[in-house]
Amino acid sequence: MRLPHYIGGMHVPSADGAEFEVADPVTNKVYATVAAGGERDIDDAVAVATAAFPRWAAFDTRRRATVLNRIADGIEARAAKIAETETFDTGLPITQARGQAARAAENFRFFADVAVTMHEDAFRTPGQLGYVTRDPAGVAGLITPWNTPFMLESWKLAPALAAGCAVVLKPAEWTPLSASLLPEIMTEAGVPDGVFNIVHGIGEQAGAALVAHPGVPRISFTGETTTGRLIMAAAAPHLKGLSMELGGKSPCLIFADADLDKAVDSSLFGVFSLNGERCTAGSRILAERQIYDELVTRLAARAKRIRVGDPSDPKTEIGALVHPEHYARVLSYVQAGRDEGARLVAGGARPAKLPTGNYLAATVFADVTPGMRIFREEIFGPVVCVTPFDNESSAIELANATSYGLAAYIWTSDLSRAHRVAHSVQSGMTWVNSHNVRDLRTPFGGVKSSGLGREGGPHSLDFYTQTRMVHIALTPPKTPRFGSE
Repeated sequence: MRLPHYIGGMHVPSADGAEFEVADPVTNKVYATVAAGGERDIDDAVAVATAAFPRWAAFDTRRRATVLNRIADGIEARAAKIAETETFDTGLPITQARGQAARAAENFRFFADVAVTMHEDAFRTPGQLGYVTRDPAGVAGLITPWNTPFMLESWKLAPALAAGCAVVLKPAEWTPLSASLLPEIMTEAGVPDGVFNIVHGIGEQAGAALVAHPGVPRISFTGETTTGRLIMAAAAPHLKGLSMELGGKSPCLIFADADLDKAVDSSLFGVFSLNGERCTAGSRILAERQIYDELVTRLAARAKRIRVGDPSDPKTEIGALVHPEHYARVLSYVQAGRDEGARLVAGGARPAKLPTGNYLAATVFADVTPGMRIFREEIFGPVVCVTPFDNESSAIELANATSYGLAAYIWTSDLSRAHRVAHSVQSGMTWVNSHNVRDLRTPFGGVKSSGLGREGGPHSLDFYTQTRMVHIALTPPKTPRFGSE
C-alpha cells in the first residue's frame, strides 16, 4: 500500500520522490509506504490552499455548515471502517476506536452549528457606532498526534473549515492511515478542491516546513511540549497565531470522604483507556493517608485483571502501544520507577501470553515520591503512580509539583473543599467526582508547560478568525484644531 499526499484535489507523490515506511503495532511489520513531504510539497499545498481560500471564505456560514454536516454524514457512513483502520494503525482497542469515530462526526456537526450562530458585536455611543467584523484568518496548518489521529484531526479540521479557512493537514507519521479516508469524504461533501490538503511526512521536515511557511498565519498543534517549544520559536519570525495542546501529568486527588468505588472506577479508566496514550490521563493518583493502603490494594487488584490483548478483540481493554520506539520509552520509565525505589504492585512487564507486539500490562506503582521521574515526567502509557498525602494543603502542593498543568480530577463529598482545591490546583481543566467528560462548548487547553491557547466551541472560531473594528461617526466629532492659529 502507498499513501500519497493530497494537494489541490489530487493524490500526488512527494516532489523529490521521498518515502518512509510505517508498521502496525501488533506485528511491527511494514504495511505501507508513505510519501515523505518536504519544503516543496508544503509550498505546493500552501499555494493551492491560498488560491482556494477566497472561494471557501466567500461561502456564507449556512452553506459552510451544510458542507460540514455532509462531512459528518460521510464519517458516519464509514464508521466501522474508520474504527477498524484506527485500531489496526494505532493499537487502540476496537471498542474505544468506535467511540473515536463517532466523536469525529459529532465534531463536524457541532462546529456546523457554531458556525451559523457565530456573531459580530456592535457598540454605540451618543456620537459613534462601532462594529466588529470577523473574517477567516487564511490558511491554517494543522499538525496532529498519533494517539487518536482521526478524532483529533476532526477536532482541528471542523472549526478551521467552519471559520472559512483553507487547511494543510500534517498527520502524525506513525499513524497516517485513517487520514487517507478524508479526501473522499471531503470531496463527496462538497469541499472545493484546494481547501483541504494533506502533506504526510516526518515532523522535523514536513511539520517544520509548515510551521515556518510565511503563507500560513495559523498553526494548531497537539503533541509533546519539547516540540511545542520548537514550533513557538519557528513561528516567532512571522508572528503566527498558535494554539498548542501539549503534554500533561495530570493529578487525580482522592480524599478520604470520596465515594471510593466510583473513584477507583474513574481513576482506572482515566489512565488505562486509550492504552494510557492520552494527554489528559490522570497518571498521578494522590490519595489521602487514611485510605491510601486500601486504595493501593484495590487499584492493584483491578489493574491485574485488566484485559490486555489483540486490539481488534472487543474484550480487550488495553491494546498494543503505537510504535516500538514509544514502547521502549514507556518501558524505560517502568525501569526508572523500579530503580528509584517505587513499589511495583501491578504489571510492569509484557503479559506472558503476548510474546510479540508492543504490549504492556496495566502498571501501578505505589509509594511514589515527587522527586521520582515517574512522578514528574509524562510517560504516555498504561502506567500510574500512587502517592499519599496528609491534608488538603499537601494534596495541592503535590498536585502542582510538576511543570505540567493540563487536567486535574478531584474526588470528595465536601463541596466547599471541591471548590477550594479546584481553584488552587494549577490546571487548565478540572473535573470533580468525574473522569474526563468533554463538553464541546467549553475551552480545552492547559497552563504552564501544557500549552497555550484554548480550543472548543467559540474559542476555536476565535482562533481561526481575525476580528477588525470599524468606527462610524454619527455626529461630527469635536476635534481640537491643531495649527489653526
